Amino acid sequence: METERIIFLGTGDIAIPSFEWLIESGRVPVALVTQPDRPAGRRRQMKAPRIKEIALAHGIEVLQPERVRESGFLDELEGLAPDLMVVMAYGQILPQRLIEMAPLGCVNLHASLLPKYRGAACIQAAIDAGDASTGVTLMHVVKQLDAGDVIVACETPIRATDTGGSIHDRLAEVAVDALKAGLPGLLDGSAERRSQAEMGEISHVPKLGRDDGRLDWSWSAARIERRLRAYDPWPGCWAEYDDSGTMRRIKIFPVAELVELHAEAGSIHELDGRLCVACGDGGLALAEVQPDGSRRMAAGDWWRGMRGDGPKGLH
Repeated sequence: METERIIFLGTGDIAIPSFEWLIESGRVPVALVTQPDRPAGRRRQMKAPRIKEIALAHGIEVLQPERVRESGFLDELEGLAPDLMVVMAYGQILPQRLIEMAPLGCVNLHASLLPKYRGAACIQAAIDAGDASTGVTLMHVVKQLDAGDVIVACETPIRATDTGGSIHDRLAEVAVDALKAGLPGLLDGSAERRSQAEMGEISHVPKLGRDDGRLDWSWSAARIERRLRAYDPWPGCWAEYDDSGTMRRIKIFPVAELVELHAEAGSIHELDGRLCVACGDGGLALAEVQPDGSRRMAAGDWWRGMRGDGPKGLH
């Protein structure tokens, strides 16, 4: 095959380095498939995915179907005669017709070390579980979610200070390494493939929403500290407190420091000038918080402003 016709499907920023690498390496995609522009911000102005702007700047055709299953869109895509489909963080479930459209296959850059963490919240799950590492897996796309054969995986350590945001940005670069390692074999037909069923225990993680960020102070301090980092910036972690008879939300940010504290879970204490919350095992010195309707601030500043009839604990 003289010239590979690659179509890239991606929307999230994590896909941008891989898309740009294809362009820089001379394997310029013939088209980008991305989600439609959406209203954003307080003024609800239409905003395009950032990857779309990059594609247009390089003269790459952009397709933005509302539903990727639409027959008209699939006809248009088939008319581009793709040899290979590369997917990362696209945001829609792909129909079988698309999966089978390109003779060299449809492959996905997945942000976990499969078969662990199939699903949407893989980055958060790895930090939350206390895993030593995570990575990106280049895999064949099949109808079942994230269940295709593995081509190659690239790994990166999870550090004690990593958040969901920092791992997201690092995996964006790790994905390039996985694509570099796997693409030549895909193009010449020599790529090996390994069934996930032979690789270890399979686990699934669901999509997260804001309510999933509520903290349970009966957990150990170490577990809550990991949750704070895992869920930053999305969906964020929060608790409630009693403000003169009204329950209010307060968002809690990493980093939090583990401290020796033996008291009722959720109770608030001041230790060495720091705002600390007792947990099921140990305690946490909080760094920054943001009460509903207020700005982000140092936890101690919030606590000093709430003295007197202020809350005795977080719920």
